[in-house]
Amino acid sequence: MTPTVALTVAGSDSGGGAGIQADLKTFAAHGLFGTSALAAVTAQSTVGVRGVHVVPAEFVVAQVEAVLDDMAVAAVKTGMLATAEIVDAIVGLAASGRLPNLVVDPVMVSSTGHRLLDRDAESAYLDGLLAHARVVTPNLREAEVLVGRTLDTLDDVRAAAADLRSAGCEVAVIKGGHPTADAEGLAVDVWCDADGVHELRGPRIDTPNNHGSGCSFASAVAARLARGDDVATALAGAKAYVARALAGGRTWALGAGHGPLDHFSWSDDT
Repeated sequence: MTPTVALTVAGSDSGGGAGIQADLKTFAAHGLFGTSALAAVTAQSTVGVRGVHVVPAEFVVAQVEAVLDDMAVAAVKTGMLATAEIVDAIVGLAASGRLPNLVVDPVMVSSTGHRLLDRDAESAYLDGLLAHARVVTPNLREAEVLVGRTLDTLDDVRAAAADLRSAGCEVAVIKGGHPTADAEGLAVDVWCDADGVHELRGPRIDTPNNHGSGCSFASAVAARLARGDDVATALAGAKAYVARALAGGRTWALGAGHGPLDHFSWSDDT
């Protein structure tokens, strides 16, 4: 049977844990054929980002169109888009109806603190791209940038999810992380759709190997939408997938910093 196709538009990670590499692994783990368009190339490892080389916007579009003109893409996920010009170019493609089941992960800062998005591009997300997204998946720090305020409590996060949805996306998800924990210490993802604000709770995995978890969550959502899940089912499935991947890789010793996830459940093999 011919596999379903998904497309990621994002930056690369030379260390293999996040970005395009994490997206393609996640697509493959869900039985999808992954395609890609690079928006930036990073010199990166588990300990940090040494440098970023941005791909010209017109060549990002050329990569995307090469795939779209040849294959029936069922879902598209965006990650690191680097500049306002690239964000605007993706907005143009989305506005023309060419990016189905669009999941926007507004990657702005790496887990080690390296800025991955021009400040000018922040308004391009709010004023353009979010309105074309089926799902938008910022983490806590990215959500703070997008709504323009700090999020100190779970109630703050709930309000921010509602504000982000008002930018025009179908569903806004703020991925779990402090302070998005309940009284039992469970990790809480907060999401908002037309019916209001909802929460997904799951165990918080104690591991230093979390590099690429946000990318993997967003690409898992896109993969499940491509396979026909509704958004609520896709979110729950993506959260469970990332939890398994975090648990599977928690004892790995790959690199000196925050290591990658076990995308393929290798740790379950006997």
